[in-house]
Amino acid sequence: MKRGRMILSVLALLLLTQAGAAIGFAKDNSSKLKDAAEESAKAANTLEEIMGIPEKAIPQTVFDSAECVAVFPSTIKGGFIVGVRKGDGLVSCRTPRGWSAPVYLDMAGGSVGPQIGVQSTDFVLLFMNRNGADQLLKNEFTVGAEASVAAGPVGRDAGASTDWKLKAEILSYSRSKGVFIGAALNGVKISVDNSDMKSVYGASYNPKDLLRDNKIEAPPAVRVFPDALSRYSSHKEGN
Repeated sequence: MKRGRMILSVLALLLLTQAGAAIGFAKDNSSKLKDAAEESAKAANTLEEIMGIPEKAIPQTVFDSAECVAVFPSTIKGGFIVGVRKGDGLVSCRTPRGWSAPVYLDMAGGSVGPQIGVQSTDFVLLFMNRNGADQLLKNEFTVGAEASVAAGPVGRDAGASTDWKLKAEILSYSRSKGVFIGAALNGVKISVDNSDMKSVYGASYNPKDLLRDNKIEAPPAVRVFPDALSRYSSHKEGN
């Protein structure tokens, strides 16, 4: 009898432990999903602030020509030559069904040239053709090495020139202290943020399934970023 009660006690303890672990995992995953949703909202807000002033924004013709758009709302510190030490962002690509569910990215390394006293900088990258967009299907790639990069044009009338079409596979921009400019982002490594991806989409995912095939739906809270892209460019130039 005592042996039976001991076994039951052990089983009950195991069940309670497993239940506690499951609750803890659910809370942790819920917190991570909330963080991922906030990242999406922050990227959307950054895009809206930049595009809200056409005279100082990405030209519409340039925006409409992009295959994919990545936004990195980032806080960094630097002096005369700013080293991009760490940044989190999102990217979404055009698909036949509209802008894709976003892929979460990390940015590290590289430099953005002379910007004295920079404390906080946002980055926007436009992937202008299939080769540039294909880099996003990798787990990691280096801007400027595996895909050419150039400073993008800024302002309503800047898109009238066709020079930007010949310059690079990626056009990059930076904004610090309210000033938005084209800035060549060389040597930056961009990689998939596996932690955020698992929090949003689950353990099994493939960037191609999201960015190219649009097979995976994002939770409504994470759709904030691609929805913002749709407001500023619902179709590709020439389509």
